[in-house]
Amino acid sequence: MEIHLAEFVGSYPHYRACPADDLPEFAFIGRSNVGKSSLINMLCRRNELARTSNKPGKTQLLNLYLVEKTWRVVDLPGYGYARVSKTQRKGWEKMIQDYLIQRPNLQCAFVLIDSNIPPQLIDIEFINWLGEIRVPFVLVFTKTDRLKPADLESNLAAVRQKLLETWHELPQQFVTSSAKGIGREEILAFIASVTAGLSPK
Repeated sequence: MEIHLAEFVGSYPHYRACPADDLPEFAFIGRSNVGKSSLINMLCRRNELARTSNKPGKTQLLNLYLVEKTWRVVDLPGYGYARVSKTQRKGWEKMIQDYLIQRPNLQCAFVLIDSNIPPQLIDIEFINWLGEIRVPFVLVFTKTDRLKPADLESNLAAVRQKLLETWHELPQQFVTSSAKGIGREEILAFIASVTAGLSPK
């Protein structure tokens, strides 16, 4: 898949405010500072498409991007927010949950996991929750260029082992680096396969 056109659509406070059409959507979510915006920019080859920040909690709404006028990327707020009130955190959690459960356009959630750190309970709990509500998802390991190959494989194996405590079979996984463009073709090929299998409406 080649991307020639990607544009910001808008930011929305809940799924009901999102565009009322049937374009397929692919949601990107993970802990704060896991590299969501950088990954979206890398996939679309637009450095300034999604705003990046070193400050956790930068994304606070449902940010939608139209790609090739045929499908959308949805940048969801990160979980595990730092320095926000309980009320604000609960509001974000409800917005995310409502989108994932209620949005009919959603085809798949890309759950981003930082490959540089040990398995995080918050990631495992979120992945298990997606399984409980039967939302299709894949795993995306980010920032893989920062580790030696042996250390990277050790960290990925630790995450897989932790997940296999509750899962019989793991979902599809992608190894990525936004800095080096690693994983771009594989993710876009996956999205193309999903959109190609959709029945026309």
